[in-house]
Amino acid sequence: PGSNQTIIDLPFKMRLAWDTRKIIKSFSIHEKVHDSAWRCFDRIADAYDEDMRRQIGIDLFGGCLNVRKMRGGSNWSMHAFGAAIDFDPSRNQLRWGKDKARLALPDCEKFWRIWEEDGWVSLGRAVNRDFMHIQAARL
Repeated sequence: PGSNQTIIDLPFKMRLAWDTRKIIKSFSIHEKVHDSAWRCFDRIADAYDEDMRRQIGIDLFGGCLNVRKMRGGSNWSMHAFGAAIDFDPSRNQLRWGKDKARLALPDCEKFWRIWEEDGWVSLGRAVNRDFMHIQAARL
């Protein structure tokens, strides 16, 4: 946990979810998933313009590297390894399913397909909770 990190430079600006006035252009991610994540972000930049990214909330960075255990568990979170990314946490809360989560709407389908085609897993699509979360590890 917390080791083998590198910086991913984003092809578009993102806002911090907890302080939307702050813009980020990069963040720390595990070196083994860097290239895959970069490909996904590049494809997302091509698939969604700035207005659509903002509307959907995929311009809101909710975090990546966070050395911690899974909530309510004893195993390390995928965030502890920098192998998971969260988007727009306020509109895609941990326990919300597809009936409430913003990222479960049809206009997000392309976003999820981009990640899934590169091997990433959406907890929202796999287990109907935590739609903010995408991880580079199978369940």
